[in-house]
Amino acid sequence: MQINKRPNFISSLIFASRWLQLPLYLGLILAQGVYVFHFWVELVHLVEAAFGNQNALQAIYAASGQHADTVPTHLTETTIMLVVLGLIDVVMISNLLIMVIVGGYETFVSRMNLEGHPDQPEWLDHVNASVLKVKLGTAIIGISSIHLLKTFINAENYSEKVLIAQTVIHIAFLLSAMAIAAADRILHPASGHSDEHH
Repeated sequence: MQINKRPNFISSLIFASRWLQLPLYLGLILAQGVYVFHFWVELVHLVEAAFGNQNALQAIYAASGQHADTVPTHLTETTIMLVVLGLIDVVMISNLLIMVIVGGYETFVSRMNLEGHPDQPEWLDHVNASVLKVKLGTAIIGISSIHLLKTFINAENYSEKVLIAQTVIHIAFLLSAMAIAAADRILHPASGHSDEHH
């Protein structure tokens, strides 16, 4: 015999409080829009500098973290590489925002009912708090790698202390992500096999 227990007012209120997260996700969507705008501003500057616009060249030279007494009169390979890495960095942070917005909403607020939708992300099929943590950790390592690569390319403008600090921080991110993934595998040893069958 099953007893139908209806949630009381306090339980319903606590469960409904998850919707307080909705403004946070909407705010992240606005932040995503800011990143899109920043991406196009940097891209336009790069294209204009490639065609000889000196104002655009000065803007991307300063934005890429290069310091010199005189700004070059044309794009250099190092400057192009630093700007492109900056654009990749924006894209990877944007991907991180999407994972947090979509995965977080799906996990902690409400189902999106995207089953059968042709544009449904593959990773959303089996998203949960544990999977989301591992994916976010992996994304942060990718972003940290881009920052570290930009620093090493432009190493002459950084002190040895900064180079060592960024390397140590990147290693800390890497070890943290490995620890999260290992803990997830220990706590959910069969999850990987079950996902393969679905």
